[in-house]
Amino acid sequence: MKICFASGKGGTGKTLLATNLAVHLSRHFNQAAYLDADVEEPNGFLFLKPDLHTVDRVAVALPALRGDSCSGCGACQRFCAFNAVLAHGDDVLVFSELCHNCGGCLLVCPEQALIELPREVGTLSWGELNGLICGAGRLDVGEPRAEPVIERLLERAPEARITVVDAAPGTSCSAVAAAKTAELLVLVTEPTPFGLHDLRLAVEMGRRLELPLAAVINRADLGDDTVRAYLEREGVRILGEIPFRREIAEAYSRGALALEVSPKLRRTVETLAREVIRAL
Repeated sequence: MKICFASGKGGTGKTLLATNLAVHLSRHFNQAAYLDADVEEPNGFLFLKPDLHTVDRVAVALPALRGDSCSGCGACQRFCAFNAVLAHGDDVLVFSELCHNCGGCLLVCPEQALIELPREVGTLSWGELNGLICGAGRLDVGEPRAEPVIERLLERAPEARITVVDAAPGTSCSAVAAAKTAELLVLVTEPTPFGLHDLRLAVEMGRRLELPLAAVINRADLGDDTVRAYLEREGVRILGEIPFRREIAEAYSRGALALEVSPKLRRTVETLAREVIRAL
């Protein structure tokens, strides 16, 4: 089973829950994995500190002109919906930042004048922590598209009975790429106006992806009951509520697992684990 943690906004506690749940599952069940799919700002390994054993580079296929075989018909430029290809006379320019690597320009070229060349865009790191399989992606600085790195991370992950995916915050293409193959999408939110606004977007994303939804409310003793009322109206189960406690913030700031110091967080993680096991 693959369970994905997402959030409408950053700073809600998504990585806090994902890392602690992964460790709990690895302690009580075999074959658990944690994948940090927030490739623009991966920080799960700061808390897990796995022993790294493999680092892979991620490359995408970028079209390029083969020799001087271009007739200048412009079919490649007309096809590209992202304006990544410019046909100038009998030359072709490719803007790598705009290219989505679909390969369509190669298919429509009547002279087969284009080929694909690899272009590295990120890194995958693999390790282990007391039996927990750990993987993380990191997008190269300056690269505009995170989805290729996220997709490779999910594709190359070793087989595990339970996989915890830590998605990027928000509802952009990065979050969708991490969540779309999950069996359960857990939305981490907080009872604030910003939390509610972005939670609505995250729920809509989950509905569009047709995923089972659940929620955890972090810093639940702040704010009011507006978020709870919204989740109840939408039929989204609340799997747990985590209070705003100093010991959790201190553990997080040290890069430690808050599971060890907060009984309330531990109970929430145990509830999440039961939900995951029940769905297997």
